[in-house]
Amino acid sequence: MQALMLAAGMGRRMGKYTEACTKCMVPVAGKTLLERAIESIKAAGIDKLVMVIGYEAENLRKYVEEKDFGLRIEYVYNYDYASTNNIYSLYLAKDYLQRDDTILLESDLIFEQGIIKDLVDAPQENLVVVAKYEHWMDGTVVVLDQKKHILDFVDKSSFRYEDVDKYYKTVNIYKFSRSFSTQQYLPFLGAYIKAYGTNQYYEQVLNIFAHIQSSQMIAHVLGDENWYEIDDVQDLDIASTIFAEDSQILRKYELHFGGYWRFPKVEDFCYLVNPYYPPRKMIDQIQYFFQDLLTQYPSGMNIQKMNAASMFEIDGDYLLVGNGAAELINVLGKVLKGRLSVCLPTFNEYVRCFTHCEIRKIDSAAHGYQYDLDLLLEEAEHTDHLLLINPDNPSGAFLPEKDVRRLLEKCESKGVRLIMDESFIDFARKDVRYTLIDEAILREYPHLVVIKSISKSYGIPGLRLGVMATGDQELQKAVRQNMAIWNINSFAEYYLQIQRLYKKSYGAACDQIAVQREWMQEQLGQIEGIRVYPSQANYIMCSLAGQMTSARLAMLLIRDHGILIKNLSGKEGFKGNSFFRVAVKSREDNLLLLDAIRKVLLEGKEA
Repeated sequence: MQALMLAAGMGRRMGKYTEACTKCMVPVAGKTLLERAIESIKAAGIDKLVMVIGYEAENLRKYVEEKDFGLRIEYVYNYDYASTNNIYSLYLAKDYLQRDDTILLESDLIFEQGIIKDLVDAPQENLVVVAKYEHWMDGTVVVLDQKKHILDFVDKSSFRYEDVDKYYKTVNIYKFSRSFSTQQYLPFLGAYIKAYGTNQYYEQVLNIFAHIQSSQMIAHVLGDENWYEIDDVQDLDIASTIFAEDSQILRKYELHFGGYWRFPKVEDFCYLVNPYYPPRKMIDQIQYFFQDLLTQYPSGMNIQKMNAASMFEIDGDYLLVGNGAAELINVLGKVLKGRLSVCLPTFNEYVRCFTHCEIRKIDSAAHGYQYDLDLLLEEAEHTDHLLLINPDNPSGAFLPEKDVRRLLEKCESKGVRLIMDESFIDFARKDVRYTLIDEAILREYPHLVVIKSISKSYGIPGLRLGVMATGDQELQKAVRQNMAIWNINSFAEYYLQIQRLYKKSYGAACDQIAVQREWMQEQLGQIEGIRVYPSQANYIMCSLAGQMTSARLAMLLIRDHGILIKNLSGKEGFKGNSFFRVAVKSREDNLLLLDAIRKVLLEGKEA
């Protein structure tokens, strides 16, 4: 058995990374793609690698010689690499294909080491490595029968999104027997090139065999094995995260600040959304108008206020709509001056964005990371603006309505602006749930400013929606002057327009979260070594006893279980390095998290 790698291409989409080297020389998480491939080849018992080279060929050969991989490496040159495609590179290596059974692979792949060994050990003579199609994949896909025979190769031009459930993506690793290459594949390959030219793909020839003799083409279907095809810089970033070393993997994921749909094997318990909302009917309604919403301009800010007013059942004069609560926080931070009192730890944006304010930090750690009403009332004597997230993020601490009313009265009497972020308040238990986005309250307390992220509680973070409500028209005017007139898109506008139709479904979804949270708190509290803090949000803050830090727990969860949680160590306001936060999701997802945490802590205890 030999290995054959196609490495002649220029890798134009990789930009600066391939200006003077081939793609297989690009380092990913500490090792080049070629190093990783050769490690897999050697682990499979293969001692010979044939490389078809072209672009930066001598540079590649020099790199290989300097590395001394301990493997017999032979070269085939594709001097026409700039004008041909992989079908020609493969054809140039035809003499090698006729000499031995071959593992064929592309040079832009990163994959787990055992995949090639599994191919070598498999009894089938001819195999195509495939993976169930997922949204991040691009390129040729195949269709299989129940016995994993390949029925069809589907290229980009024939791809149909309505058929994705039956598609498998080719990983671009193959196992060809010498007899298959000699007697069948190469004759067709030569004829195809003669008929259609050299700027084609070798998969097009494999498709012929799928149709005329399916038993020759059998799929080797991957399960949980990690792999990635690196075509551009974004692929490089994702692959570098998936295959990162232990010391880097958690930070790599954290630096994405969301976008975890790009990582299909990651279960996100870090970022906070509502898994029970929006309902299917609402999604179908938005999809029905997809083309119009995609191709039409959104309305200006005044119309967005009207839509939000209908959603929250108050006069639009009290409201501003933002591109997520983050935009409103950022602009508010630009226009406010004076002393701003903030309980720490808290959402970092409320400290980072208020650059014109003197920040007065209230230590909530001294009170078990819960709100102390007397302390807050006292602070109103010494500040210009008092900020609270209720329920707090990340602790989940909650001030009931009667306490907030006392605080409102105190702040109003002192002329102190009370900024209340109630992005998570809809998840509070039904009997204690309330809102300050109320026309009578806003009119009575003009120093009140309410911030609410619609993205989180309404389960639509991709739309980026938030609102600010206040009776202070001067403040509202100042904020508005710093915002773009078209600050939200048509999809977000339409969502605001139709949300009122689903009000009952939304309430039921929030009730479900409250039930799941209380169950989750109980389950986490039963795990030895975990302290659970009270929460009325869709997340729960915990701390660890013993030697394990929250950073290590988070690293082991993402590395071994594909679960991402929020590591709170290093966040300002925490005493110690044992704190973490987990989102509350569906019961099924929550069970996965609980099981993974138990395993990690048990293994850590036994180690």
